[in-house]
Amino acid sequence: MEEAAAHPYVPTDLKLPGYVPISMSMSTILTVYLGASLFVVTFVWFLLGRKKAHLDRLLMCWWAFTGLTHMVLEGYFVFSPEFFKDTTSCYLAEVWKEYSKGDSRYAGRDSAVIAVEGITAVIEGPASLLAVYAIAKGKSYSYVLQLAISLGQLYGCLVYFITAFLEGDNFATNSFYYYSYYIGANGWWVLIPLLISYRCWNKICGGANGNGVETKMKKKIR
Repeated sequence: MEEAAAHPYVPTDLKLPGYVPISMSMSTILTVYLGASLFVVTFVWFLLGRKKAHLDRLLMCWWAFTGLTHMVLEGYFVFSPEFFKDTTSCYLAEVWKEYSKGDSRYAGRDSAVIAVEGITAVIEGPASLLAVYAIAKGKSYSYVLQLAISLGQLYGCLVYFITAFLEGDNFATNSFYYYSYYIGANGWWVLIPLLISYRCWNKICGGANGNGVETKMKKKIR
């Protein structure tokens, strides 16, 4: 029978049979993640968005970054229920072993977290990449799509934080991991979607008002 191995997570009585300790350092994990993110942002900025306005290029970079994060990182978590048993030093498994220090619900396979991450990885991830294309090509649905994804991200964050609060909000190894991983890493998916939602709402309303004025002018001319 497989016995529970010692782990660094809270609560300490969390059962993780077969747990294999992290083999990568935090600095290595962050360096790889930041390096890959920088590559994606640079690629989008200089190649895909070179003919667009600076704000559109920034938005394309954000949607490419967040889309790949959702699909690759969060997708791996959703479809790898025993990542904490990984013995191969797989980078994606190491990411979630490390992140679980800030929220042990990931290692413990909390149902609310799995549901939120599953929707994010399967729906919001591909939709984010579609947003890159929509902005690049100036598609009419660009603002509606960006608003929908941003609202989905905000809803996911609300569920994520509220369920943790209702369950006692005691899933971090210490205050450092709580504020850097649980709060800091997720805070960007609250702040940026809020700003994008506000901009898209104004653009959509502005477009609707413009069409209304144009229709009235046409009627007067007739």
